[in-house]
Amino acid sequence: MKPDVTAQTPPREEIVQSLVTGLKVLESFSDARPRMTLSEVARQTGISRASARRMLRTLVAQGYAHTDGRDFELTPKVLGLGYGFWSRYGLKELLQPSLRDLAAQLGESCSAAVLAGEDIVYIARVHTRRIMQIDLGVGTTLPAYATSMGRVLLSQHSDEELRAFFTSAERPALTANTITDVDALIETVRATRENGYALVDQELEAGLRSIAVPVIHPRRGILAAMNISVSAGLESAEQSSERVLEPLQQAAIQAQEVILAWEKGTSGSAA
Repeated sequence: MKPDVTAQTPPREEIVQSLVTGLKVLESFSDARPRMTLSEVARQTGISRASARRMLRTLVAQGYAHTDGRDFELTPKVLGLGYGFWSRYGLKELLQPSLRDLAAQLGESCSAAVLAGEDIVYIARVHTRRIMQIDLGVGTTLPAYATSMGRVLLSQHSDEELRAFFTSAERPALTANTITDVDALIETVRATRENGYALVDQELEAGLRSIAVPVIHPRRGILAAMNISVSAGLESAEQSSERVLEPLQQAAIQAQEVILAWEKGTSGSAA
């Protein structure tokens, strides 16, 4: 059966031009242009300064962009826009085998997540035993500030971006150990950036400890975070790190290789 081209290409009068313009503005930011002035955005997109100003102000109002009064830059919230694609067509299937192998090796529950606004969203999970009161599954959201995967996902952003993120985010003390101070959270994420992993010890829930590492793409940066959850009462934080960190890092490397191989095969098929 041939695809219905008319169904795929709507009539011109059904196209929302303001949405098209907004998408152009979003796409104009890149690794080479992470921060731009209003004039630079207008030039990159080919739209008027007035239109660029409205689009940028809208993105700022909705939390997708930040401005210091002159330059504009996207916030981590934009990563959540791709959640539907990654969870259905990409990362879930690509990460699941690595998580499955890791869970079998360590006998611990393993997960993967991406950032969506102030939260992380679980896109893949292998459950071995329940140690949390929260029933986790694909699609579950948890606050980024208090989770190991959240801190890993935030670690690719500058201290200035982190300050804006944490200042605007709700940061309740979920346990007696939860870090809620903005400066302390920035320092914690800075340490995550330097060490290459995050350990959160009973900040999300009493008795729960988790360790997370990034899944890194050589051109797109951190695509997702992978973690292992363990019981905090069975061993010290140092013992947990010594036991699970290296296998977790190896699983992330394996996942990265799978993603790159998939991309190569997909581009080869398309050619």
